[in-house]
Amino acid sequence: MEYEISDKLKNVHGSAIREIFDLLKRGNIISFAGGMPATQTLPSKQIEGILQNIISKYGVIECLQYESTLGKALLLEQLKSFLAEYKGINAELQNMIVLSGGQQGIEFMCKTFVNKGDTVLVENPTYLSTLQIIQTYEAKAVGVSSNNEGLDLADLEEKIKTHKPKFLYTVPTFGNPTGGTYSIENRQKIAEITARYGVMVLEDDPYSQIRFEGEAVPSIKCFDKSENVVYLASFSKIIAPAMRIAVAVANPAIIGRFNISKQSTDVCSSSISQIVVAEFIKNNLAEHLKNIIPIYKEKRDQMVNCIEKYFPKSFKYQVPNGGMFVWGYFDNERDLLACFKEIVDLGVAYLPGTHFFPDGGWKNTMRLNFSNATLEQIEKGIKIIGEYFEGGNK
Repeated sequence: MEYEISDKLKNVHGSAIREIFDLLKRGNIISFAGGMPATQTLPSKQIEGILQNIISKYGVIECLQYESTLGKALLLEQLKSFLAEYKGINAELQNMIVLSGGQQGIEFMCKTFVNKGDTVLVENPTYLSTLQIIQTYEAKAVGVSSNNEGLDLADLEEKIKTHKPKFLYTVPTFGNPTGGTYSIENRQKIAEITARYGVMVLEDDPYSQIRFEGEAVPSIKCFDKSENVVYLASFSKIIAPAMRIAVAVANPAIIGRFNISKQSTDVCSSSISQIVVAEFIKNNLAEHLKNIIPIYKEKRDQMVNCIEKYFPKSFKYQVPNGGMFVWGYFDNERDLLACFKEIVDLGVAYLPGTHFFPDGGWKNTMRLNFSNATLEQIEKGIKIIGEYFEGGNK
């Protein structure tokens, strides 16, 4: 039987990362392709302790029944404290909704604001799942150039004038894929420019607590005077991905629309996950962050040192001050998409950078994830990739 697929999905392709994960299932491959937290940073003992007492402490109904779509009151109260202490954002209950992962916030943003044929601006390059979601809503992603300070503000303003976008999507702190961080001035100007033209901003912030050096930078949301910024904070990277808990912070009118979207999507986020995250924020998060940041820094340093040791000098890259990724490129136009499978056959995987650009191209770029490999695997894998390219392979 032939199936008639909806217009929304028939031209949407699967995530490149998910397809690569399927390729890696054959085993014995060192993967720098994904963005998973290190296994040793997952707080199994703390979460096991919370789970052992959760039903006796909170009761069957609180743990196992449906919950308010906006989120559990006990978690929302903890989120107020978390946002103020860690993000510098003062949010009241009417400004928040609990989500099933940060990616749900990206989808709800599109569902709320985007019609067929609309434009969404993204940093060039950007998180590839965002490109997939935009395509699902039959909209067009247009890339905004970036530099060491953040977005190219002249390009941002020009593309706002030209495309009249519904919103700008950005990951300004330890971004995915570049690992870069926008300056304070750049963030403030983004808030000012988008407010002037009446453009919404979706600020995605899953990585900012994984900082190795430098001072914390205020979010774009902190400069939001027109309430045109929607802020997302996820706990997938700093607690555990399986919790599937995030929070959106926005004007109550937008939260109301997200609430309607969530009612028709999954009704509510997992009650047990919400309680676990609330307990963890209250009792464990500060100590947990102190423990995991040195682990990730050591992995970052190992990857950077090994790139210096084994990669050709034609490979240029950024050293991130936090997060999980090293982004780089060859200045001799090597095609890193074409040689990907050959390198996988040697036992290592990276993510070709072309997938992160709305219009493709940029085949000489790659994203390397350092968070989920051991120090030994990082050296072995980077050596294999480096020797492949030093040998003149294309």
